[in-house]
Amino acid sequence: MEFFISTLLFGISVGGQYALIAIGYTMVYGILRLINFAHGDVFMVAGLLGIYLSASFPLYVALPLVVILTVALGFCIERVAYKPLRSAPRMSVMISAIGVSYLLQNTATYVTGGQPMIYPSLPFLSDTITVAGTSIKWVVILTPFLVVALVILLTQLINRTKVGMAMRAVAKDFETSQLMGIKINSVISITFIIGSALAAIGSMLYFTTYSSVVPTVGSMPGLKAFVAAVFGGIGSIPGAVIGAFLIGICENFVKILPFEGATTFVDAFTFALLIIILVFKPTGLFGEKATDKV
Repeated sequence: MEFFISTLLFGISVGGQYALIAIGYTMVYGILRLINFAHGDVFMVAGLLGIYLSASFPLYVALPLVVILTVALGFCIERVAYKPLRSAPRMSVMISAIGVSYLLQNTATYVTGGQPMIYPSLPFLSDTITVAGTSIKWVVILTPFLVVALVILLTQLINRTKVGMAMRAVAKDFETSQLMGIKINSVISITFIIGSALAAIGSMLYFTTYSSVVPTVGSMPGLKAFVAAVFGGIGSIPGAVIGAFLIGICENFVKILPFEGATTFVDAFTFALLIIILVFKPTGLFGEKATDKV
């Protein structure tokens, strides 16, 4: 029972970390109908920023700087790689997104030499507590509560502010929103800013749990976050969060299956789940039914 509880807690925690990345995917898709393939690499860059900045500044200065610089990176990516292609064919935007992803990975490889970097221990979050006879870091306990709080704040922003109203209008009908005078470029930039900020916070939680940071580290968490967004219904924030928690729990229980090499099947499980979702429920659990929009 103790082992079951600790596995469940770890699953919920890592699911919450995936959720913070998945929200960025689902928000961008909801407005642009675009999968931001570089989003997982923004998460990776946030991890590296945490390492380098914490070596030069106190943590109470370094961590806010990580969020600010990650937000600036997300903003620059949108302005440089996506805004000029606003009226271009969808394939051109997709190629640009993949190009940005490779650029971030290669730049990180050049800066770090491709060597694993160790994330700093964050006060309190890295401390351990005994739960059900198992030593667990505080980050595992606090992650789901922090994620729920951030999702509630984001939901209030979207439902109760003018910015949120503009975001909902653009997500509903891009062309009509332009005719109504909504500043499309500002709305899209705000979407990237929010997604990047959540990715930065997610990186702090994730790398406190898994401390090794390499240039390709954003690939699998990014993929699992994307699958979570599809599973919940891409474009739906609650759906992305629920999907992320389910994937985090499932993958942690896959790791403890009673056969040799079970951990090697975790990534295969993610791909299999994505295929099953796309075949049997393309719109996800909470996604909107297909319309004439592509």
